[in-house]
Amino acid sequence: MTAERPGTAPDRPPAPVEGVPDRLYGRRRGHPLRARQQALLDAALPRLSLRPEQLGDPAAAFTIRPEQVWLEIGFGGGEHADALARAHPGVGLIASEVFENGICSLLSRLVPEGEEATGPGLPNLRFWTRDARHLLAALPAGALSRLYLMFPDPWPKARHSKRRFVHPATLPLVARALPSGGEWRIASDHPVYQAWVEEVMAAQALFDPALDTTERPADWFPTRYEGKAHREGRTPRYWIWRRR
Repeated sequence: MTAERPGTAPDRPPAPVEGVPDRLYGRRRGHPLRARQQALLDAALPRLSLRPEQLGDPAAAFTIRPEQVWLEIGFGGGEHADALARAHPGVGLIASEVFENGICSLLSRLVPEGEEATGPGLPNLRFWTRDARHLLAALPAGALSRLYLMFPDPWPKARHSKRRFVHPATLPLVARALPSGGEWRIASDHPVYQAWVEEVMAAQALFDPALDTTERPADWFPTRYEGKAHREGRTPRYWIWRRR
């Protein structure tokens, strides 16, 4: 067993979240990491990560003092998180992902080769590489102004529905972290997940619908998954839900 890298795993098991399983599904690693990727994880990630002791005041984790704090859950290859942070320099963005190859992809955008130990990254972007559900539970109530869930894993089999992030057990966590009027932005290209979002959100009383469209809004940025969906003939849907 190898020692856990700082910033990639909790120093102790997270506190249980009622109704949410502790088990985190999905891959942690894909193809073997190259030397550059390993250097990014070892030297850059710890410096650019939101630390557990900063959860009580997440705005203090950034080099800037942000006007608002946003969260993207499951940033994939990182192109959306990168574009979002650069377009909103006054906003602090927490970029959450557990897949190491995806984490390396975003880090490589932010840190020049050879500067893994010193490159500052973006002053308004910090990584979270643990379970995002436990992050939501640990943040102060109303700490986030906006949450993004862009093209999450659909887990299309019915028996895997408990693995979907949009889930009745997760909604109170999201609602707690957002103030009244805070936005939850969701995008999906998978028909099973699209139907699931409709079903789950129709049965809750925490969020009001503000947008449901098949045209990506102008202030949303494209992702590789959106591009793949269009190439394969699937139509993405984009939602905004506002906290009541």
